[in-house]
Amino acid sequence: MSDTLDLQSDLPRPTFVAFLGETAIATGALRDVATKAKAAVDADRTAPLMVINAVTSTVVELDLRGSLDDVLERIPFDLPIAISPGTADVKPGRGRPKLGVVAREVTLLPRHWEWLAEQEGGASVTLRKLVESARRTGGGAMRRRRAQHSAYRFMAAMLGNHPGFEEATRALFAGDAARFAEHAAPWPPDLREHATRLATTAFLAQDSTDA
Repeated sequence: MSDTLDLQSDLPRPTFVAFLGETAIATGALRDVATKAKAAVDADRTAPLMVINAVTSTVVELDLRGSLDDVLERIPFDLPIAISPGTADVKPGRGRPKLGVVAREVTLLPRHWEWLAEQEGGASVTLRKLVESARRTGGGAMRRRRAQHSAYRFMAAMLGNHPGFEEATRALFAGDAARFAEHAAPWPPDLREHATRLATTAFLAQDSTDA
């Protein structure tokens, strides 16, 4: 394992990881990762480079042409933490400016509107309570799905041609950590460690959902 890679869960977010071929070469803020990636690619132009978001496994395309200053100039600042749709550039409305309440159209059947009208606090308050309740009860399942898809996205991109990929994928979505570890064992160390870290997040979310 490269001694530059430290994938602890308390790293600042967002965190990015760079792989040169099958070796992890950098992790951290995007500008730091780009700096190390530039040096690695200049030293070895034969191995493919992949930079990903360490949490979501989405690929980040870095333009490494020119000097390091040229590269960093194309990255004026690190990518921001993801903002939920509809929350960016929202101007506070009258009445509840600090809550950031956003007016949106909701389409319901007449009986639904009738039921909402009968609830204490009115339709808006009731809908907010229903959404918060759904988030609490379904949050674990959502975290598990996101973690599973992140792990699969990385595995498909980096390990799709390695032995055990299909079996490990089935174990990932089945929530079987032991079987996942068994089939991941032959993988290159850095790729195995990163895939296991992502999969473990899904397994832990599965445990919290089942509890």
